[in-house]
Amino acid sequence: MAKDQLVVLNALDVAKTQWYHFTAIVIAGMGFFTDAYDLFCISLVTKLLGRIYYTDYTKEKPGTLPPGVAAAVNGVALCGTLSGQLFFGWLGDKLGRKKVYGITLVLMVVCSLASGLSVGHERKAVMATLCFFRFWLGFGIGGDYPLSATIMSEYANKKTRGAFIAAVFAMQGFGIMAGGIVALIVSASFNHAFEAPDYASGRLASLAPQADYVWRIILMFGAIPAGLTYYWRMKMPETARYTALVAKNAKQAAADMSKVLQVDLEAEEEQVEKISATQYGLFTKEFAKKHGVHLIGTTSTWFLLDIAFYSQNLFQKDIFTAIEWIPGAQTMNAIEEVYKIARAQTLIALCSTVPGYWFTVFFIDIIGRFIIQLMGFFFMTVFMLALAIPYDHWIKKDHRIGFVVIYSLTFFFANFGPNATTFVVPAEIFPARLRSTCHGISAAAGKAGAIVGAFGFLYAAQSTDPTKTDAGYPTGIGVKNSLYMLAAINFFGILFTFCVPEAKGKSLEEMSGENEEEEEKEHPATSSRTVPL
Repeated sequence: MAKDQLVVLNALDVAKTQWYHFTAIVIAGMGFFTDAYDLFCISLVTKLLGRIYYTDYTKEKPGTLPPGVAAAVNGVALCGTLSGQLFFGWLGDKLGRKKVYGITLVLMVVCSLASGLSVGHERKAVMATLCFFRFWLGFGIGGDYPLSATIMSEYANKKTRGAFIAAVFAMQGFGIMAGGIVALIVSASFNHAFEAPDYASGRLASLAPQADYVWRIILMFGAIPAGLTYYWRMKMPETARYTALVAKNAKQAAADMSKVLQVDLEAEEEQVEKISATQYGLFTKEFAKKHGVHLIGTTSTWFLLDIAFYSQNLFQKDIFTAIEWIPGAQTMNAIEEVYKIARAQTLIALCSTVPGYWFTVFFIDIIGRFIIQLMGFFFMTVFMLALAIPYDHWIKKDHRIGFVVIYSLTFFFANFGPNATTFVVPAEIFPARLRSTCHGISAAAGKAGAIVGAFGFLYAAQSTDPTKTDAGYPTGIGVKNSLYMLAAINFFGILFTFCVPEAKGKSLEEMSGENEEEEEKEHPATSSRTVPL
């Protein structure tokens, strides 16, 4: 039997789209803009780091990061993100969304700056400090995932909630693109100011001493958008759903939302107590019965999606090199190589990544989360196979544009698909007191997939011919077989999508079951013997 929803929560659900909705999108979205910039900008500068710190000038090709160092530099932020998602997700349900939101932002700003200030000129010192600060940068970024999604879902109305949460996540696309644009501007400026020959023409001269500033500036720039939003984050009131349903302060919830919605709302203390009395913890039979399958669905789909998504995104520069979209390293100087890599990644972001995110924003509340996720996984599978089966055809020079087009389409359907919906759905289907925790667990599963994709692809995509592998790497299964593996992973994503419910047009309390009366006579142990998390 359904309970009457709290007036303050119903007011949020039926509210027309107002200025505070867009304010919340911008405040939360700028955090995600920064998250994406910080996570993906490292792929723009890893080749430069290899040239600066690992070049042996007696060899015909410039240096690259050794396998272990490359794995650490690329993956350490992902490990930090995973840890932060679990910790701050849990903390957001304990202390409140707003209190924890400021902590994550400060951590991101400080560690973005510190990453660029990595100390010393010796490669061991630089790499160690860079990895240290990028771990803690990732830790702060991890907190932004569950908190941004939860705050936006709890502020939004039920009619356009999916679009609002997706719009926050869509800022990730602009963050990726901004990383490429900043790298283009910085590298073009330095290359113009400090001209250098290509490596083949002059090995020592190809690395201008000022190149060491290029990667530092690119990494440090991520602190600017995050710092600009700190004041507004601190000014946001706590969400009514946390204040009423978790903190059990009906008066404060009514007062906060009266200001936000500019209407008079009545505090319902008795109703809040009734709802609070039926709450259950994460490690209970009641949670397993109501949401166990849902949590399996959100964690597994995000895990599988991120294996494919991060293996492509972090290492797309290697694929571009394989099809000769980026020239051989010896034909460019160090700063020019950064420019070419940034240009390729910016074009992919502009043509496929950003449009895919916003297609989701426009259609998620029309066709629903389930269909978009199912469709995305399906087309990612199809396009991966379209790249893999005739791979020998695509690597020929005359056909490389076709390769890039299909490769771009896989990104488009990742973003107009599971990359967005896996972020949206966990913020909608779990109870208020566990919402941030469950979103953090789902997101952490995704980052575990990202680590598998990022680390695994370093080795798996290596050529089966020992003479064609990157320096220091063993032979792998090659790009073609790696694409087959990614296609299989996406297919399993289709299957696990059926564990995820559709939340389109429903209130958060309807999805979580917080509006249902406990049938205490038939199930007396359900509400009395559970231990809250």
